[in-house]
Amino acid sequence: MAAPRSPTRARERERSHAPAAGSDQVHSWTLATSQALDTVWRMAKGFVMLAVSFLVAAVCYFRRLHLYSGHKLKWWIGYLQRKFKRNLSVEAEVDLLSYCAREWKGETPRTKLMRKAYEELFWRHHIKCVRQVKRDNYDALRSVLFQIFSQGISFPSWMKEKDIVKLPEKLLFSQGCNWIQQYSFGPEKYTGSNVFGKLRKCVELLKTQWTEFNGIRDYHKRGSMCNTLFSDAILEYKLYEALKFIMLYQVTEVYEQMKTKKVIPSLFRLLFSRETSSDPLSFMMNHLNSVGDTCGLEQIDMFILGYSLEVKIKVFRLFKFNSRDFEVCYPEEPLRDWPEISLLTENDRHYHIPVF
Repeated sequence: MAAPRSPTRARERERSHAPAAGSDQVHSWTLATSQALDTVWRMAKGFVMLAVSFLVAAVCYFRRLHLYSGHKLKWWIGYLQRKFKRNLSVEAEVDLLSYCAREWKGETPRTKLMRKAYEELFWRHHIKCVRQVKRDNYDALRSVLFQIFSQGISFPSWMKEKDIVKLPEKLLFSQGCNWIQQYSFGPEKYTGSNVFGKLRKCVELLKTQWTEFNGIRDYHKRGSMCNTLFSDAILEYKLYEALKFIMLYQVTEVYEQMKTKKVIPSLFRLLFSRETSSDPLSFMMNHLNSVGDTCGLEQIDMFILGYSLEVKIKVFRLFKFNSRDFEVCYPEEPLRDWPEISLLTENDRHYHIPVF
């Protein structure tokens, strides 16, 4: 028969088993915690990598979108600028010497001459800027009319005494100039019986615009109005045709005076001494009708223009630098009270506007 177990020995065995059970419990909790943290870390790592991938994709997308939008925006801006840009036939002021340096590069004799001529304008004549004028066969008329309007110059004295709108009919009915029907409007050719109506509209536009500009005392407002007017090609060409007709009217008037043995200005004697302009009809057919179409104004035409508008047109002919013809006036002997406007030319064909 087995002896009963001692209570003391049983308690010792229980004490020896207790630490082992606690250690297993701690180990299991540590393992569970480690597994949980590992799971959380893998989840967090996956989420971060997913977020980074999404962010990179988003950056690439928005970068491409930005480039595409920029390209499209640039295209639309260019389109709208081309669509609505003012096509100014007289450009804004630019520095004279900078313009010269840009246009006349190199070391050829002509280039050196032009640079010296521009320096002469800058230092001696105090011309600091230049306004480029659209190069076509109206540019002499454009350069003159722009300055008349921008300076607010008034009508010539003879225009104040006559209604210039009625001058086309006056030539036909009072002076019997049936040949006026062969007048050409620049590139347009013969217009027949409609010529009087078209000329009347052109001259009426000139009178209206001239009156409006002359009535404005604010220089900057006149400049703004000039920018608007000289960006409208249709209105411009009507004004230039009106100026051509005014020149023709003056030639006809002086020719009638010459036939009655009256004293006429010397420039008209020179005009009528040429075979191609011996009378108003030949002047119109051989010279005036081509202006705006195949050629611009010749020097004799510049004299007539200055005389007709009662302005002194001073022209700096840069290609004539260091000669007596570098600076000329049309007409040569204007009346003292005539206003003065200035032009510059590099070849007697195209003109620009100097700014003092």
